[in-house]
Amino acid sequence: MTPRDSAGPVRSLKFVTLLVALSPDLLRRGAGLQLRDNGYEELLVALHPQVSEDPSLIPHVKEMITEASFYLFNATKRRVFFRSVKILIPATWTANNYSKVKQESYEKAQVLVTDWHAAPGDSPHTLQYRGCGQEGKYIHFTPDFLLKDALTAGYGSRGRVFVHEWAHLRWGVFDEYNREKPFYINGQNQVKVTRCSSDITGVFVCEKGPCPQENCIISKLFKEGCMFLFNSTQHATASIMFMQSLSSVVEFCNASTHNQEAPNLQNQLCSLRSAWDVITASGDFQHSEPMKGTELPPPPTFTLLQAGDRVVCLVLDVSSRMAEADRLLRLQQAAEFYLTHMVESHTFVGIASFSGKGEIRAQLRQMNSDDDRKLLVSYLPTAVSAEAEASVCSGLKKGFEVVEKLKGKAFGSVVILVASGGDERISDCFLAALSSGSTVHTIALGSSAVDSLEELARRTGGLKFFVPDKSNSTSMIDAFSRISSGTGDVFQQHIQLESAGETVKAHHQLTNSVTVDDGVGNDTAFLVTWQTGGPPEMVLRDPNGKKYHTDDFVTSLALQTARLWIPGTAQPGLWTYTLNNSHHSPQALKVTVTSRASLPAVPPATVEAFVERDSTRFPHPMMIYAIVRRGFYPILNATVTATVEPEAADPVTLRLLDNGAGADVIKNDGIYSRYFFSFAGNGRYSLKVHVSHPPSVRAATRSGPGSHAMYVPGYITNGNIQMNAPRKPVGRSEEEQKWGLSRATSGGSFSVLGVPAGPHPDMFPPCKIIDLEAVKVEEEVALSWTAPGEDFDQGQAKSYEIRISKSLQNIQDDFNSAILVNSSKLKPQQAGTKETFTFSPELFTNGPEHQADGETQGRHRIYVAIRAVDRNALRSAVSNIAQASLSIPPNSTPVLARDDLILKGVLTAISFIGIICLTIVIIHCTLNRKKRADKRGNETKLL
Repeated sequence: MTPRDSAGPVRSLKFVTLLVALSPDLLRRGAGLQLRDNGYEELLVALHPQVSEDPSLIPHVKEMITEASFYLFNATKRRVFFRSVKILIPATWTANNYSKVKQESYEKAQVLVTDWHAAPGDSPHTLQYRGCGQEGKYIHFTPDFLLKDALTAGYGSRGRVFVHEWAHLRWGVFDEYNREKPFYINGQNQVKVTRCSSDITGVFVCEKGPCPQENCIISKLFKEGCMFLFNSTQHATASIMFMQSLSSVVEFCNASTHNQEAPNLQNQLCSLRSAWDVITASGDFQHSEPMKGTELPPPPTFTLLQAGDRVVCLVLDVSSRMAEADRLLRLQQAAEFYLTHMVESHTFVGIASFSGKGEIRAQLRQMNSDDDRKLLVSYLPTAVSAEAEASVCSGLKKGFEVVEKLKGKAFGSVVILVASGGDERISDCFLAALSSGSTVHTIALGSSAVDSLEELARRTGGLKFFVPDKSNSTSMIDAFSRISSGTGDVFQQHIQLESAGETVKAHHQLTNSVTVDDGVGNDTAFLVTWQTGGPPEMVLRDPNGKKYHTDDFVTSLALQTARLWIPGTAQPGLWTYTLNNSHHSPQALKVTVTSRASLPAVPPATVEAFVERDSTRFPHPMMIYAIVRRGFYPILNATVTATVEPEAADPVTLRLLDNGAGADVIKNDGIYSRYFFSFAGNGRYSLKVHVSHPPSVRAATRSGPGSHAMYVPGYITNGNIQMNAPRKPVGRSEEEQKWGLSRATSGGSFSVLGVPAGPHPDMFPPCKIIDLEAVKVEEEVALSWTAPGEDFDQGQAKSYEIRISKSLQNIQDDFNSAILVNSSKLKPQQAGTKETFTFSPELFTNGPEHQADGETQGRHRIYVAIRAVDRNALRSAVSNIAQASLSIPPNSTPVLARDDLILKGVLTAISFIGIICLTIVIIHCTLNRKKRADKRGNETKLL
């Protein structure tokens, strides 16, 4: 090595040291949104490519978040505000000297602005998929909501709405109203409107105006034409999660103002805790103190970003490790399909490779034609290096050189890094990757790839995948199929319909079907791959019975692939394929089907799969999620199946559910969930999700997705009724799906640590019951809930422990001291089954010894909770607390609430005054009539 060569590493070390010295927060910046010194930094707002260009939209976004910052600062008692915000302008808008994106993209934004066929009305909403205190996925607004001032009459100012939604997103609190249960009977046998706090006042309104409560509520149901309107002028200061539109509301409900009896999601999912209790327990508040002084924080700063040309570079491992388990062949098959079919048109693509050192294989080339794609495929590596060493940093350096050729910087580019070796020095290039402004997606092959590979993806905002060394695994192609441009424009992206792999015995067949629905069909492609021998015999039959045979496929013997492209729009319906292994030995056969949207304005159905976190430690389970929707509307009643592949053991198949129980927080929101705990050992696990739906009703949503800020239909102002404009409907009627549905996608990878070797004792309890409900039926209380399992939400528990109390506080703080209900005859059913149980509360609550301290005999309410027990006496967490009114005497009626007593008193006084006036008038008229009669009598006498 020459002195010049030896100086290189020294200079590199000095450069890295300089980066650390000059940019101490560079690694921190890779985390995206963060809270520092009471201020949220790098909040990302993204406009969808389908949003029509309107320059006035940007000032409205700025105005909303600026107002929200000050409102949030006061509502959190000087704790947090918004310091810096980035607004991502669509590439479809006219360029206007905006800053260039780095790792930002539409799919990573916390706030989305969308207005197209898929938007659920103009109702703002937040997608929450996890439980209480857990972050959500995004906040959604429409341009009309941001631009039309008429909507603020029902929602309140936009800044207030933003804070309501921010509390959903950041702190995992839920709505404190309930459209389906607008009123309830409280512990004093009073009819109360569902609200928080209870100090918010209003009146019942009938068809002709204000009316007594009994005119509106008949047999505990609202009479048609009745509603409850709140007074526009209030003294109550809470709560933002109930009615942010009221000018007096400036804080969240806390322990003293929270209405624990209201039947809302906040009480159900947060175990009757107030929103403020949940918020103050969050990490944001645990690591920050209120700002001192009385000054307000500075207004947020805004940066406008716009993506340029799409630029992608494949950085591929060619070290000798790639010769193991056909890794290079499987990489070639996946990369070839990605280049010829998956990568979006007009994207610039280059290729680099690495073993002990990096090499540029192909400079950037724009994908404008099939010839461009074929030429780039010819530069894919065809052989491995003799070197076992794999320097990931050397490969990344060459990849950055490739993408920087276009405009001098790598800002906004995408690197797809495929690595198999145990390079322990990947962390050496973390700083370079972050400063490049490129997003790095990582694909780890085999069990020897180091953990820092995933850390590189996390810090740059990339996805991470794992490909096990199994010949019939489709994980490699699935990973490439999942990676998109990140623009959020599903009309331009390919959608994976099928992913299947199987080792087929000699002279046996692999037969299956895939549905092409009417939302897709353009650029449909069928890919068949095999690992040994020649191609199988292939037959593909379309819905009309037309057959495609082996000769119709474009076959590459070198890559061991066969591809069939369907011209035009593929016929909707069931496509059936048969692969016949005509060889004398088993063959690993795999099938992938992709397509694009067929309708220009109607988004196709999509599935997004992911896990709760990057890793878990035994015995804590991993929660798997799949969001199935068309645009923003959930697709209900689908069959959603997760396949989890460990490094060495057989795959595990798991049915995901949207039943509002176990790992699934809210029923029928299109988010399918399940606990996964079948750990085969330590290491990486790969996730894939399949979705199918038979030809029938596909969706029947009554309301839009997610948690919503409440739209107020009207107010009582100075005694007068002032109605707001009717809200645009956010639900849609049942939709007939003639063709059914098929989707497949990768959910990335996760790691598991701490799994004991060999057999281990049962450490998995039943999952918490989160949907317990109690209803009084005559003299009894009927309970219903969804059965948990022996282990979390799988199997069958052994028994239930049901306890009741007249004191909400007692059962909340000390479940074990509450009264035990005899449920020995209740045998748990299989997990996911609806359970019911009825008991008589008088048997437990009549005695004076059961009267809670501080309670009065006027209490007419009990509180119920339950937990499940498995065969090894492991107990679930205590369920949500349900409540029910006790038996009411036959001749009694619900006591009127304060608002209604006032209203009834006023109406009674008015009626009484009216009767007095009428009496006076009658007496006056009678006296006048008598006087006239007497006068006529006197005149007669005179005559």
